[in-house]
Amino acid sequence: MASQRMCIPPLRRLEGDEVEMVGTGPAMTRLRMQVQRIGPHFRTVVVSGEAGTGKELAARALHRLSQGAAAPFIVCHAGEISAKGFDTNRAAAASADIDRLMKVAKGGTLFFDGISEMPLEAQAYLLCVLRRQDSSPTGLAASQKMDLRMIASTREDLRVLASTGRILQELYQRLATVEIALPPLRERREDIPQLATYFLARLALQVETSIEEIGEDAMRRLEAHSWPGNVRELEDVLRHGVLQCKGRILQAADLPVLAGAGAEEPGMTDAFGTARLQDVVERHVLRVLKSCAGNKLRAAELLGISRSTLYRMLEACSYADGAAIHCRAAREERYTR
Repeated sequence: MASQRMCIPPLRRLEGDEVEMVGTGPAMTRLRMQVQRIGPHFRTVVVSGEAGTGKELAARALHRLSQGAAAPFIVCHAGEISAKGFDTNRAAAASADIDRLMKVAKGGTLFFDGISEMPLEAQAYLLCVLRRQDSSPTGLAASQKMDLRMIASTREDLRVLASTGRILQELYQRLATVEIALPPLRERREDIPQLATYFLARLALQVETSIEEIGEDAMRRLEAHSWPGNVRELEDVLRHGVLQCKGRILQAADLPVLAGAGAEEPGMTDAFGTARLQDVVERHVLRVLKSCAGNKLRAAELLGISRSTLYRMLEACSYADGAAIHCRAAREERYTR
């Protein structure tokens, strides 16, 4: 793909933090057609894809096209549903959380982010709710039917998780009546220039910046990167670049996270010149955390791990204090989200 300087187009203000589904390549064209076809009619959908591909974005697009578009869109991080106490107490806490969420989202859409992390007690209760919706009129009066749509996101293959018992088989079957798979950014590189200019335009609405173009060298760097964190990583890298850029054109030198990718750091190799696995993992974790301006939730999503796992890794590499300082500095610059 030929690289050239990309001028930042004007961008209309969207409601809240709403983000458009950007991209005109074949993969995004198919995705938009699928969302438009499913949106007006769905009751349950599974949205799958790697971390940072935009699963919540797709879920919000489905909600906007649904019959409950005027009602709330409620995000629930499935792994945080209560499962405290012992035996029946865990089940009671999980069912209370789900009942509360359904009440708040009544008439709209309830989005379970990371359904694979939902406690089994919560899965069992959610399955009971879905069973009631499919029961005969004698089993549940029409007036008691739940006016609610559910979307579940996952980074993992739910079929595999169902076969191993991490997801209840029947719950998977009921949720995944429709499944939308989001492509990773490396499989739609043709969209990178458009995505880059779009995100810079959004940043221009949020902060004072004189940046008007993306330089050829910067665009080549963006197009060549593998983007393990997908679109979210691209947005974070560009945010970092805006902080670094002093001129009107964003250059490759303003993207230090990409510029240093793959370079070995002093003291990280053994006598044979081979990096130790623990050092490689720690260095990658710290690089991702830095690219996210210290935001641990976003870093965990990019890495494809839970926040608790990230905390343990940071403690293991004695970086927790430094990360906290970085987070405070980022908040002062008003770029941590």
